[in-house]
Amino acid sequence: MTSNDKAERSARLSAVCRVVDGVRIAALHGEIDHDEMDVLREALLPEGEPVLPVVADMSGVTFLDSSGINALLTVHQQVSAVQAWLRLAAPTANVRRVLALIGVDTVIDCRPTLEDALNA
Repeated sequence: MTSNDKAERSARLSAVCRVVDGVRIAALHGEIDHDEMDVLREALLPEGEPVLPVVADMSGVTFLDSSGINALLTVHQQVSAVQAWLRLAAPTANVRRVLALIGVDTVIDCRPTLEDALNA
């Protein structure tokens, strides 16, 4: 693999995070798969920072595999253990279909918009 290939692979998922009114909002863009788990985990539960309620804005996510589902479930368990929560906002049609097929949408609160997720 050339250095260009490595750079392209490492840029498949990006996250822009902010905290609003005590809620961490992680706007995710790209593919969530095994190779992107570190980016996902750091966006949702940054190491060394307090655990906050989390909204994962999934409107820019184009792909989600079983590794991503497992990571979301793990984050859900970790935040729930400290009386916080994880909500998924605005998943794309493909991602929404995967969440529904697996049943993740019955475990993790999924909302159609970021605003809905923040106000739920």
